[in-house]
Amino acid sequence: MKAKTLMLGAAAAFVMAPAAMAERGSDGHVNIIYWQAPSILNPFLSSGTKDIESASLVIEPLGRYDPNGNLVPYLAQEIPTVANGGVSEDLKSITWKLKEGLLWSDGTAVTSADVKFTAEYCMHPEGGCAQLAKFDGVDNVEIIDDLTVKVNFTEPKPNPYGPFMGGQSPILQMAQFKDCMGAKAPECTEANFGPIGTGPFVVDEFKTNDVISLSANPNYRDPAKPAFATVTFKGGGDATAAGRAVLETGEFDYAWNLQLAPDVLAKMAEGGKGKPIAAFGSLVERLEMNMTDPSPDLDADTRSTRKAPHPFLSDINVRKALSMAIDRNLLVEIGYGQAGRPTCNLVPGPAVYASDNTDCLTQDIAGANALLDEAGWVKGADGVRAKDGVRLSILYQTSTNAVRQDFQALIKQWWSEIGVETELRNLNASVFFGGDPGSPDTFQKFYADVEMYANNFDGTDPQAYLSMYRCGNEPQPSNQWNGENINRFCDPEYDKLIDELGRTSDLEKRYALAKKMNEMLTKESYVVVPLVDRGRVSAHSNSLGGVVLNTWDSELWNAADWHRVK
Repeated sequence: MKAKTLMLGAAAAFVMAPAAMAERGSDGHVNIIYWQAPSILNPFLSSGTKDIESASLVIEPLGRYDPNGNLVPYLAQEIPTVANGGVSEDLKSITWKLKEGLLWSDGTAVTSADVKFTAEYCMHPEGGCAQLAKFDGVDNVEIIDDLTVKVNFTEPKPNPYGPFMGGQSPILQMAQFKDCMGAKAPECTEANFGPIGTGPFVVDEFKTNDVISLSANPNYRDPAKPAFATVTFKGGGDATAAGRAVLETGEFDYAWNLQLAPDVLAKMAEGGKGKPIAAFGSLVERLEMNMTDPSPDLDADTRSTRKAPHPFLSDINVRKALSMAIDRNLLVEIGYGQAGRPTCNLVPGPAVYASDNTDCLTQDIAGANALLDEAGWVKGADGVRAKDGVRLSILYQTSTNAVRQDFQALIKQWWSEIGVETELRNLNASVFFGGDPGSPDTFQKFYADVEMYANNFDGTDPQAYLSMYRCGNEPQPSNQWNGENINRFCDPEYDKLIDELGRTSDLEKRYALAKKMNEMLTKESYVVVPLVDRGRVSAHSNSLGGVVLNTWDSELWNAADWHRVK
């Protein structure tokens, strides 16, 4: 397959849902609830979904992914392809053209300088950019004219849609962020909490880990949008309260990520105020194994860094046994019902990228015990295994959520059956996913042995997602704990596959490479232990129109089209 083939269908047409509105702000107020409260409105300083999605109401990328995974232009005139000349024949550059007349919400012009600045901001070596994988292989960004930028790659880039595509890679205003480069990035509170954007709404007030008040952007490019004059984006609480607020009481119009047991969700829907919506994408609930030592006895520059290997999770036999002991089918049954599927893959979809990896789907307590016996981990009088004075005693953390606590309780029981002692910790989701470099409780800092969460990737190509696990990309003090390689995995052979994927254009070979990388993380090393392929479940009120659930981008991707149904 020739290299350019990958690009030819990238700009498939997508018709935006028509919004029933007469003029901007004519439909009054809309209430959104995310039970994980946003901590920051700058996606480059957080990999938390609630931060990325709330920010998507305000700041936008050049292009997005539609609900079918197609690339659609937003700030760009069109999606560059080989066919239209936007992607070079040698695949070493992609040229973007901004729409004419775009304004920031403060009334100033959006230019190519803002696009170039955004790349430099994220790629700064001291910035700790949470979305650095999006810029993997970028050499530089060149300004052609006020509306045109050219992204140059170090090697041919068969998938050049990393930078500036999707909610994880929006454009920042250079004038607002120019003094926030590198190590100064987290210090720019005003900019990070109230970015000037091109999106349908502007931030009026942001109370971290609580509520965001927004209003219609007076300079939004479509004079008839958004339909809503004001927005309340409420964060915090739990999935149960969020679901009730839409489905039973009607207090809110949209509730995100209803991670609830299927019978609970069905009962709520009987309230008649709204309807659940669901779709499968790339969201996987999984366990991350800490490959470094999280002991509080270590100094701050060593704890949970690659300077100190983990005392027992460095043993692959232990990691494999922990995976073997889990009954994923039961987890799906109690946690998700039809909105979940047991999986052994970190990348469960699209199907062409999903590995035929089913080894973990059958629980094997006896096999796990035999594996640990053979590896020399011996049970003591208290039933806990030990080797060379090191006990298999795990601190297992996750965010506070009823389904996740049910999972923790079951997994703790199964692990006790193979001689592993487990202490459970659950943390407020807004803190756990907050990205505060000063907090000891973030999932990035990983001051525990095992942690559980779910995330996904923009679009349908997993290259940037799999690139997160590159050596050196781990959270650490030098990058304000904002790296993406959460479990501190490092394998030079894996890094070679990242590079090979980045220069491979043949689709069949790309599929094979992605599957191999997935298996290295899961089936071969067990540093990532997938549990459930989660369908995205949210809900909207009966009076909210224009909602189109999108598993390949921000759920709020088309909030400009939302309107009130009378």
